Amino acid sequence: MAGNRGVVYEGPGKVSVKDIDFPDLVLKDGPGVPASNVGRKCEHGVILKVITTNICGSDQHMVRGRTTAPEGLVLGHEITGEVIEVGRDVEFIKKGDIVSVPFNIACGRCDMCRQQKTHICTNVNPERPGAAYGYVDMGGWVGGQSEYVMVPYADFQLLVFPDKEKAMEKILDLTMLSDIFPTGFHGAYSAGVKVGSTVYVAGAGPVGLAAAHSAQLLGASTVIVGDLKEERLEQARSFGCETVNLSKHDRLGEQIEQILGVPEVDCAVDAVGFEASGHGANAGEQPATVLNAIMDITQAGGQLGIPGLYVTEDPGAADTDAQTGSLKIRLGLGWAKAHTFVTGQTPVMQYNRHLMKSIFSGKAQIAKAVNATVINLDEAPQGYSQFDSGVARKFVIDPHGSIR
Repeated sequence: MAGNRGVVYEGPGKVSVKDIDFPDLVLKDGPGVPASNVGRKCEHGVILKVITTNICGSDQHMVRGRTTAPEGLVLGHEITGEVIEVGRDVEFIKKGDIVSVPFNIACGRCDMCRQQKTHICTNVNPERPGAAYGYVDMGGWVGGQSEYVMVPYADFQLLVFPDKEKAMEKILDLTMLSDIFPTGFHGAYSAGVKVGSTVYVAGAGPVGLAAAHSAQLLGASTVIVGDLKEERLEQARSFGCETVNLSKHDRLGEQIEQILGVPEVDCAVDAVGFEASGHGANAGEQPATVLNAIMDITQAGGQLGIPGLYVTEDPGAADTDAQTGSLKIRLGLGWAKAHTFVTGQTPVMQYNRHLMKSIFSGKAQIAKAVNATVINLDEAPQGYSQFDSGVARKFVIDPHGSIR
């Protein structure tokens, strides 16, 4: 049997590359696996040889110690790979297929899946609706920052690339289909971006950059990106966005007025989440900052797309309320302005096939927008460290040297 290695969370601030079990078509006991999920048979699944697997900001929250993730968890929910083994009950996926794996694990059979709400499947996680690979409180499914990984419900979930040769030519773009591109697109789409819209995107990390690029694809006339890091803002400007450096300015509306002539935008996206910082010099962490800011600068009747992660437990929060996900949000402001809020995980399968077509046609240049940077598996800990420092890169792990 082949060996396997993966990126393992070993406690706050520490990840390492370790030997891990070669995947089988069963969910075995391990870190974070609920007792009722142990031994779950997955003959409807496949084994993938991982081609690319990306480091996500959501992974970084765990590595910083800002969740209740258990030590020993194999990380990674952004997975693209080649099918090397198919389960007995798999009918349409074949060995040799190159596929994108939606980070949402979904059965395809429950009421939520039938409504295309695959982000809140009710059958794959006994603890709450929704599941993901290598993530805290998400069913205990083993992550894919590894050489090989098991993917359940393959016929329903997997997006097969129609041309293997062209797929490898575009692999740096296609690897973004598992999460970041659909998540950014979901943020822009659920914010109601359309032709001519003016849009504010909070955060110039990879999801924020993906949301900004998606807003452009949807026809926005002006996309303004706010962040505290000048390097990230420079990346946003590289593909035509306006920017606001929030470490220098604490009055966002005034900065927007300088760009648009009015202090409001049509719609806004929160691509930051619960580790938000206040605006202005030395403001420190203020987890409700972004939500309050986007309500303030979005016009009455506007929509707010909120793909940024918010959690129910944050042991590293500065106050006891925030430790349980209770934030000081000016909900009355949003109510008075009749804002629409769209929150939660992204239902990747609603978007990934169409975004794939945009990539193959050349319309979408997502790898360029997020500055995709390839590293090998052994470089993953260094990638986490650099990502944590705020570099303007999206790290793509290439565990088998398939694209380097």
